[in-house]
Amino acid sequence: MTTPPAPSDASWTAEVRAMLAGLRGRLTQGAPLGPRTWFRVGGPAEILLQPADTQDLADALHRLPPDVPVTVLGACSNVIIRDGGIDGVVIRLGGGFADIVAEPDGLVVGAACLDMVVAERAAEAGLKGLEFLAGIPGSIGGAVAMNAGAHGSDVATVLDWADIITRDGNSVRLSGPALGFGYRRSALPAGAVVVRARLRAAPAAPADIRQAIAAIRQSREESQPTRARTGGSTFRNPDPSVTDRKAWELIDSAGCRGLTMDGAQVSTKHCNFILNTGDATAAALERLGESVRKRVRVHTGVTLEWEIKRIGRPATPSPTETAIGAGEPS
Repeated sequence: MTTPPAPSDASWTAEVRAMLAGLRGRLTQGAPLGPRTWFRVGGPAEILLQPADTQDLADALHRLPPDVPVTVLGACSNVIIRDGGIDGVVIRLGGGFADIVAEPDGLVVGAACLDMVVAERAAEAGLKGLEFLAGIPGSIGGAVAMNAGAHGSDVATVLDWADIITRDGNSVRLSGPALGFGYRRSALPAGAVVVRARLRAAPAAPADIRQAIAAIRQSREESQPTRARTGGSTFRNPDPSVTDRKAWELIDSAGCRGLTMDGAQVSTKHCNFILNTGDATAAALERLGESVRKRVRVHTGVTLEWEIKRIGRPATPSPTETAIGAGEPS
């Protein structure tokens, strides 16, 4: 099989659907993705697969030839899906990947579990060390893939192992060191899907853990636009060897706080957050982000790197959209 010549190739789509026939999960053609994202923007999935469980996922990946594009989505909290949608097969894990099992010194959690829920379950079990997850919007699979972190800790600090399904459908367990964690990144094999992880923790009084979680939530509420259509931190903090200033400080110093463009806005509350104020497109969000990067580079000499993942295919802009998008933010 060859890579599809065009995303709307009906015969190619039918061929892929035939390959996946008989799976126990849900298969949807042209599934809207925008409503699933925190930004509420983005085009459809050419084919959306929601596998029933790990075996269903393994069977699907085993059947798909290597040249079929596969994209894995989690909670869609830290992603911009472009307006043209995503070609190939999009995989989204659901309830079959949301089990949480408490052990004396940690939790075994499914990849679809929300980070915040894992922190709460750890508190219920009297397990300390996972409170930082309460400050991260997303799911465990994505947290492992990007080594998510907050409030002085990260996944690399607490991960014992992660179970993955490789692109060819094999099941592999990787230790923390084998995942090659770095700042907001891991060495997860290309095309692999995290399905389960074991997170270390230590016994402690549940009341103390809940108090720490409450403090994290309060801090997040006070400092971040948590009730807006946003995607978390937009840019990574620069390497300390480049500058000791945080991304938000560079953005602020470049005069970008509050900048707007076609319904997208740099948050006035925390300027490393970009918001959809109601009618922004994915293209507008991305253009505003690139404008911020340019201003910061000109003003400070530092090139910010995106932390939010931008995936999919841009829509073909109309002449009006091109004209609007050509200007500078206000």
